[in-house]
Amino acid sequence: MNDTKTGTLRGSGVDLHFEVRGTGPLLLISQSGEGDAGRSVDLVDHLVEDHTVVTYDRRGLSRSRLADPERGVTMAEHADDVHRLLASLTDEPALMLGCSLGAVIGLHLAVRHPGQVSTLIAHEPVAPRLLPDAERIRHERELRRVREIHRRDGLAPAVTEIARVLGIDPENQETEPGLTRHPFTPERIADFGFFIEHDFGAVVEDTLNPAEVRDTPTRVIPAAGRTTPRTVFDHRCARELADLVGVALEEFPGGHNGNLTHPRAYAARVRELLTPDTHRRTNQQSSTRT
Repeated sequence: MNDTKTGTLRGSGVDLHFEVRGTGPLLLISQSGEGDAGRSVDLVDHLVEDHTVVTYDRRGLSRSRLADPERGVTMAEHADDVHRLLASLTDEPALMLGCSLGAVIGLHLAVRHPGQVSTLIAHEPVAPRLLPDAERIRHERELRRVREIHRRDGLAPAVTEIARVLGIDPENQETEPGLTRHPFTPERIADFGFFIEHDFGAVVEDTLNPAEVRDTPTRVIPAAGRTTPRTVFDHRCARELADLVGVALEEFPGGHNGNLTHPRAYAARVRELLTPDTHRRTNQQSSTRT
C-alpha cells in the first residue's frame, strides 16, 4: 500500500521528477531549501496511512535538472510546475503543505489556480512581499547578502548565514529519534548551490500580490515553528500572512525545519489541521474575530 511510485512530467525546460505514496486524499508537499522528493521521507512515513502523498524534485534540483541551468527560475514557473503536476494526478482539489519556499509556491498556486488546492498549510513562507515596505527591503537585502557570501566564501559560510536569517540555531536542534540521515553528498551540495544562486533570486524578484492572496477561495492556514524566534524574517512573514487572511497563526513542533526534525509530531499537526472539524473551528474563530 505504501510502495513508492515514481514518475517524470515533461515541462517547460525541465523534466520534473515526482514520487507518490500512500492512500486517501491527495496531499502534495512542496519542500523548503534544497529539499527534493526524498528529503521529507520521515514526514511522509507518518502521513501515508490516510493520505496519498506526492513529493517532487523542484525544478533545478536532483532529478529535475533544467535544460539551461544558468537561466535560473521564477516563482511563477515553480507554481506552474505544481499546477501541471496536480493536473496530471487528479481532477479533484488537492491538499497542500508548503514549507518555506514551498509555502510561497503554494500561495502562487492559490492565486493562479484557486480551484486546484482546497487547503494550503503555509509554514513560514519566505515571502518578502507580505511585509511592510521597509521590512521587505531589509530582508531582501539579507537574501542578496547570502548569495554574495556564497559566491565569495563558498557554501558553508552561506549556510551559516541562512540559519541566522531564518532563526535556525544549529547548536540547539532537538530532534525526534531515528531520523533518516541526509549527508552532504555532491548532489545535495549542488542542490544547495542552485537554491542559493537561483531560488533566492526568485524570492527577491517575486511579484506575489498580497491582495490576491487575501481574496483567494483556497483555505490558507498560516503556520510557524514553536521555536522559531518571533522577530526573524520567516516568522514575520507567517504572522503577516495570518493577519492578511484573517485567521490564527498555527503553531507547529520544532522550528523552521520542524517538518524534518519532528516528523511524527509535525505529521500529527498536519492531520489535525486538515480534518473537517478543525476547518469548522478555524472558520468560527475567524468569524468571532471579525
